[in-house]
Amino acid sequence: MKKYLPDFSLLNRNRPFALLFFGQWVSFMGSMMTVVAVPYQVYQETHSMALVGSLGLVQLGSLLVCALWGGTIADKYHRKPLLLLTGLLSTVGSLCLAFNAHFFSSVPLIFLLAAFMVGVTAVDRPSRDAFVQQILQKEDFVAYSSITAFKNNFCMIVGPAIGGLLLAHAGLVILYSLDAFSFLFILCTLFFVPSHANPGADRKVAFWASLKEGLQFAASKQTLMGSYLVDFLAMLFGMPMALFPAMALHMFGTASLGWLYAAPAVGGLAFSVISGSVSKIKRHGLAISISAALWGIAIIFFGLCHSLWLALFFLALAGGFDAASGLFRQTLWNETVPNVLRGRLASLEMLSYMSGPKLGDAEAGFIASVWGIPASIISGGVLTVLSVFVCGVALPEFMAYSSEVGTANLEVQK
Repeated sequence: MKKYLPDFSLLNRNRPFALLFFGQWVSFMGSMMTVVAVPYQVYQETHSMALVGSLGLVQLGSLLVCALWGGTIADKYHRKPLLLLTGLLSTVGSLCLAFNAHFFSSVPLIFLLAAFMVGVTAVDRPSRDAFVQQILQKEDFVAYSSITAFKNNFCMIVGPAIGGLLLAHAGLVILYSLDAFSFLFILCTLFFVPSHANPGADRKVAFWASLKEGLQFAASKQTLMGSYLVDFLAMLFGMPMALFPAMALHMFGTASLGWLYAAPAVGGLAFSVISGSVSKIKRHGLAISISAALWGIAIIFFGLCHSLWLALFFLALAGGFDAASGLFRQTLWNETVPNVLRGRLASLEMLSYMSGPKLGDAEAGFIASVWGIPASIISGGVLTVLSVFVCGVALPEFMAYSSEVGTANLEVQK
């Protein structure tokens, strides 16, 4: 039975990683509460699905501006001070959301702060991914992907559920304040994590030249480009989260909002609990594609549902397939990218898995406002399946990728 479970022994073997891991656990829990609150607040103030979808576009703009810059500085400067700075800025952003909720409830200010928070994340995530790769051994990458998937999905279940309860019983101000506290917690844990020398910090390379180096490396690897593209298209067409507030208010009841947000993570958590069973799979490109196509099929059935519990079942099923795709992608990236480029490539990874959902929010919101919610969801699932098939035909090296080849390549690049 043990071989099917995530390898939590990594936390015992690596204390610095354990400190960082638990800090991220608390921080991500707070962020998932805010993920529920921000679109709900916008819809509550405006009753516009299109505006909720537009929130994703504003966040995408911030992501595009900040992500590549964040990845470049993650490879140029020491990563721990960058993580401390982004943690502090995230705390300030959450406190500003609480201030706005208490005094103004200004929708333009919500948009501005949401864009700010995503921009900070775009700088934080490349530094964090590169820093984690520094403090792990190569043989721990699969275990890291597995327990991180467990942590993320746990937070994506419990965070929205707590967020929904706080919205109903305590209000937005308390919710945003707790999110600010969660960022302070990760700042405290970071102080006890030793700094590590950045392998690229002593390189005197101009910003644009450094950025170009990372882009050229990614473009030269069909395996990387395939992993980015498949996930981007699946999230672009098949991500219906912008519709959840309207579905809760008009179809399933307000109390269902937290359940709708949490359901994909329930499936993701179920997969992560047995993720040890897939640790022997080497054809990661094929596994990513199959997982993404199954995500699309589950979303089609979700769009056909009129029963809340059946809808939650298919959302959970979709979340399990998404978690499988994420585990294989995370392992592929850590095996094939040298640490000197890890920050820049992490920014590209972030663009692939964050820009898709943000554009998907806008796509789903606008289509739903014209043709209705079911048509938006079902058409998105169909387009997901078709786009994954096209990628498989167009990217044969990605489909044939074996993790054993990726590990060998990493040795050469170092």
